[in-house]
Amino acid sequence: MTLDKTLLYEGKAKKIYSISGKPDLYIQEFKDDATAFNGLKKDKISNKGVMNTEITTLIFNYLISNSIPTHFVEKISENEMIVKKVDIIKVEVVCRNIAAGSLVKKFGFKEGLVLENPIVEYYLKSDELGDPLFTEGHIFALGLATAEEMEFIKSLTLKINGLLKKYFLDRKIKLVDFKLEFGKDTQGNIILADEISPDTCRFWDSETNEKMDKDRFRFDLGKVEDAYLEIKNRLSK
Repeated sequence: MTLDKTLLYEGKAKKIYSISGKPDLYIQEFKDDATAFNGLKKDKISNKGVMNTEITTLIFNYLISNSIPTHFVEKISENEMIVKKVDIIKVEVVCRNIAAGSLVKKFGFKEGLVLENPIVEYYLKSDELGDPLFTEGHIFALGLATAEEMEFIKSLTLKINGLLKKYFLDRKIKLVDFKLEFGKDTQGNIILADEISPDTCRFWDSETNEKMDKDRFRFDLGKVEDAYLEIKNRLSK
């Protein structure tokens, strides 16, 4: 599919384009670039853009089939998809099922501890400030979202978590934790945006607990491309 597009924004892992004659739609292009630790570590992961496009397509189609509103419209090339135009809410939502990452480093949880209930956290979407953890009080004070909107976002996050935990476990993958972004479409509805991939989730093999996500890049564990490919292959079956 050939479309007349104009680059609007380039982030760490994706580019966003407007489409001539289609004011309510964007093109989201996935890059091979990889970053960690707020951009301090940078490299490229071979074919990451292609793999994350396919993984996100599979997951978003699954969520849409289960009545989750998303920005996804269709995949149009190996590393591009058409998405609905959204105004991103500058609140990154993290849902945690198993202790890892900052729960271990900052709060003293034992890695691998299965949480009795999911923990939902909020981070200010700001590269300049290092995406700090913050509370609903901060969100309201900054005018980023209303109490009603945050209640909806949390409820939708927990619904997505329930769907994805089963979806991945059926494919012998533990969903340890994951980051979501939400935005408002042109009608003002809050919908799921961005991506869901090994860049934004922690995935562990359900039998061996082998890490199958960007932690392999963060901590120089090796076989980064193999891990992304294994996730794609398991979801494609």
